[in-house]
Amino acid sequence: MRVIAGSARGTRLAAPRGMRTRPTADRVREALFSIIQSRYELDGARVLDMCAGTGGLGIEALSRGASTCCFVEKDREALKCLRQNLLATRCAERATLLEMDLLRALPLLAGRGSRFSIIFFDPPYASELYTPVMRSLSSLELLEPEGLFIAESAARAILPEREGCLVRSDRRVYGDTALALYVLGEE
Repeated sequence: MRVIAGSARGTRLAAPRGMRTRPTADRVREALFSIIQSRYELDGARVLDMCAGTGGLGIEALSRGASTCCFVEKDREALKCLRQNLLATRCAERATLLEMDLLRALPLLAGRGSRFSIIFFDPPYASELYTPVMRSLSSLELLEPEGLFIAESAARAILPEREGCLVRSDRRVYGDTALALYVLGEE
């Protein structure tokens, strides 16, 4: 796994051993960022990387010009690799780490008045987090009005077309990985 483009291009990213953390494949990240950059401006974007794992998505965004990224992760081994990756890519000064459960982190971020241009969500595929997280994002207003929420899942899993004010605008499948892109609509 490596950073594909931007200031940290080519930097290899550390990942924990075993299958507990499943980093987004380079080809999927490359396709995702091609989609993002064809529709949105990454320069100056505020990014939230939920279930961040090694931080590959958030670090890629920082490398391509995002101003800040908040990473939410609770696994100790993944956090160790995430810190190492932030240092290796020289992105640590623009990063915030929340070492906690995601469903506790979201109200905390909302309470701080945080709003994000782009939100990445890449939980373990078998997790039951998709619906509760989407409901929380919708009710807590963490996504900016012109923002983008991207949920990664197994290709066989079909995420809802709408959850609260989040409306699916696109879905792409790459092998066994699916990316669902959401924008804000009216409830």
